[in-house]
Amino acid sequence: MNVKDKVIEIIAEQAVLEPSDVTMDSTLEDLGIDSLGLVESIFAIEEAFDISVPFNANEPEKSDFDISSVRQIVQGIEKLVAEQHA
Repeated sequence: MNVKDKVIEIIAEQAVLEPSDVTMDSTLEDLGIDSLGLVESIFAIEEAFDISVPFNANEPEKSDFDISSVRQIVQGIEKLVAEQHA
């Protein structure tokens, strides 16, 4: 399973949706994911990929990690995975 599919699977599970309901342009707000759901999603992603996401749960707007859309999250995770395996 590639990074995109796994991230979408995790986000869909958090939003109680089917992965097919999650598009790359979906925002977490569109999917009904609140701040707690976001934190749980980040933890699940970190565990799935064995990475550490530079995410400030208390102040997500000040984070280096872009959570504005599923596409941004996937791109951020792909970058972190690539850096870890470099």
